[in-house]
Amino acid sequence: MHRYRSHTCGELRASDVGTGVRLSGWLHNRRNLGGILFIDLRDHYGIVQLVVRPEQAEVHERLSSLSKESVVRVDGKVSARGADNVNPELPTGDVEVEVTDVEVLGGAEQIPFTINAEDGVNEERRLEYRFLDLRRERMHRNIILRSQVIAKIREKMVREGFNELATPILSATSPEGARDFLVPSRLHAGKFYALPQAPQQFKQLLMIAGFDRYFQIAPCFRDEDARADRSPGEFYQLDMEMSFVEQEDVFEVIEKVMTELFQELGEGRECTSPFPRVPFREAMLKYGSDKPDLRAQLELVDVSDVFKGSGFKAFADKHVRALAVPDTADQPRKFFDQMGEFAVEQGAKGLAWVRVNDDRSLTGPIAKFLTENDVQQLLTVLKAEPGTAVFFGAGEFDEVSKIMGAVRVEAAKRTGHFEEGVYRFCWIVDFPMFEKDEETGAVEFSHNPFSMPQGGLRALETQDPLDVLAWQYDIVCNGVELSSGAIRNHEPEIMFKAFEIAGYSNEDVEREFGGMLRAFRFGAPPHGGIAPGIDRIVMLLADEPNIRETIAFPLNGNAQDLLMGAPSEVDEARLKELHLSVRKPKL
Repeated sequence: MHRYRSHTCGELRASDVGTGVRLSGWLHNRRNLGGILFIDLRDHYGIVQLVVRPEQAEVHERLSSLSKESVVRVDGKVSARGADNVNPELPTGDVEVEVTDVEVLGGAEQIPFTINAEDGVNEERRLEYRFLDLRRERMHRNIILRSQVIAKIREKMVREGFNELATPILSATSPEGARDFLVPSRLHAGKFYALPQAPQQFKQLLMIAGFDRYFQIAPCFRDEDARADRSPGEFYQLDMEMSFVEQEDVFEVIEKVMTELFQELGEGRECTSPFPRVPFREAMLKYGSDKPDLRAQLELVDVSDVFKGSGFKAFADKHVRALAVPDTADQPRKFFDQMGEFAVEQGAKGLAWVRVNDDRSLTGPIAKFLTENDVQQLLTVLKAEPGTAVFFGAGEFDEVSKIMGAVRVEAAKRTGHFEEGVYRFCWIVDFPMFEKDEETGAVEFSHNPFSMPQGGLRALETQDPLDVLAWQYDIVCNGVELSSGAIRNHEPEIMFKAFEIAGYSNEDVEREFGGMLRAFRFGAPPHGGIAPGIDRIVMLLADEPNIRETIAFPLNGNAQDLLMGAPSEVDEARLKELHLSVRKPKL
């Protein structure tokens, strides 16, 4: 028999009754009922119940004295559980193992929190003892799901004709929009490598090198603050690039891969197919966000024209967006008060509202300020029937979008206009190439500076920069942005002009992107790609609200590794070798 096990803890069934077995695992739980000791033994594959009777005195004493989470090897015989003792919640619930021998393989100290229950331990404690936290069923399941996601992505990308190619980890700094992590060079005093924020330039160079279809499960490093859907430090993405393609060619591949992935691992939840294409400006108007949650079956409507020059000063000459919520006739006043409180939490000063009565008149706090003409225009524009509640936001476009976008989703959830248990994907397309800095008024790149402008060089030379659209796109699922992508700018002349508009000289571009420009001058194919985030995909599939629950060893919200003690100080000898000195901020 094998030194440690003949079977795993999760594989024993009724067909194994009478079989002698050897098992190894963690002491998950223990119960002493009238001198008979019942133990749940756990390994990676599952849990099985052990039974130790009083006549097995030495084994009984040994297992009674061990701390939970000790690692043991047991020998015994599989027996059938009595009909009253079958546990239908366990695959092994029809059997138990009568233990005859035990060996302690790894003793455990008193554990700092329970493993066999989700008992609300704070995150800092969990991350400090992450190796214990990962033993919990939910966390263990999430990490296995992550492994399955990556395995299936690899299988599907290879099937679609993509080659998995590695790109450098140590590279040059790049203006990707976040801070680089820098690595000092020992051999080149005063110079630094940068960890890649993304393999953007390298994957484009691979296309220029003629590889046609590339992908990798790429580690990316960004020195940015944590959010619920963003882990500080590092993350992984399905990085892909294709040559001789247009936007729809990229969409075709990614839709196929994502749809199959979510259908296979989404536990039967319905998945959007095909993914709707929503222009950026339409998304901002209808949903108040370029990451719309399409499970919410309500839309915002621009009603600024209704109140233009209106006597209602709160709305006059402002951008006004309305949200019509049907079937709210039975909603109490408390519903409207709670929606107002929610809007204030989003940054609003309040939330104006009215309700449409059976006679198509309006009631509510602002109804008395609206003229008959205002009412009729509103009902027409909103197509509002009796029993409809209408919420309003007024102010600057971006501010109204942010607040009313959140109100849209919250109102849908509270009124039954929200789909549960589905994956609603969409493409956000037609992003503006440029935007104006609110403080300086300078024109700058809106998103990815490497995107091809729609209309090419002619558009850059003849259109107002703020009207130029880019061949750029985002993939969004259930209000979570999975990735940005683009058809790339592969022509030096167009690249110089685009950067000129954003305030860069030709010399700046040559200095920052000399390698790319050199490659473009030696025959670059049209190409494009995208890079959906692995961590966010797993977060959606696992139905987890925080991305750290999908990563085995994440940094905490302050970008610290509480288990390994990173970041850590470095001794003077090492600093000297790297030609560095430390200047700490004054407290």
